[in-house]
Amino acid sequence: MSEHGHHGTEDDAARMFEPEGWDERYSGEEKVWSGNPNPQLVAEAARLTPGTALDVGCGEGGDVIWLAAHGWRVTGADFSANGLDRAARHAEEAGVADRTDWWRIDARDFAADGRSYDLVTTHFLHPPAGGMPEVARRLAGAVAPGGHLLVVGHAPCEAFAHHSESKLKAMFVAKDLVPALPDDFEAVVVEQRPRTVTRNGVTMDIEDSTLLARRRP
Repeated sequence: MSEHGHHGTEDDAARMFEPEGWDERYSGEEKVWSGNPNPQLVAEAARLTPGTALDVGCGEGGDVIWLAAHGWRVTGADFSANGLDRAARHAEEAGVADRTDWWRIDARDFAADGRSYDLVTTHFLHPPAGGMPEVARRLAGAVAPGGHLLVVGHAPCEAFAHHSESKLKAMFVAKDLVPALPDDFEAVVVEQRPRTVTRNGVTMDIEDSTLLARRRP
């Protein structure tokens, strides 16, 4: 589940946890997302020395494009083929295609397979049934020594009270992820960061669950 998943029936929610649901969502002509980078990515990555990055659950590529424009060599990963196609087009339009690669994977069974990156990041990826700690553990395996893992997601709050039970269970707070970190990681940021957003003309207060961890060299 990504940031703006639909609310509705449990059947609708279940589709948003699977590639087919997102392929359908990305099948139209209009952009689904703003194309702007996520604010916690900008806040944290701006402090890091650019290197190689992996963005898991990259959607239409907004974060990939921002990282590439700021000197990173970026691999965007998602389980939606249509999403990756859109992201690649947007990177071409933004003039950063030569600094980007694309990888179709499902974060729930992610394996680094020998790949490593200076920054591994994921924003508003919400696997079902409280699965984010396991995903964070898997993603940590792709962080190079001395590199960083940045995981950002929604915390349960009043603004999401109307969401389905399965979507609420997919949300998390930052401290939930700390026990999943391998022993050679140290937590740098474990915070709930408040943010005010406007959706469909309604202004609401939400929290970004933000974990930044560093792998020891």
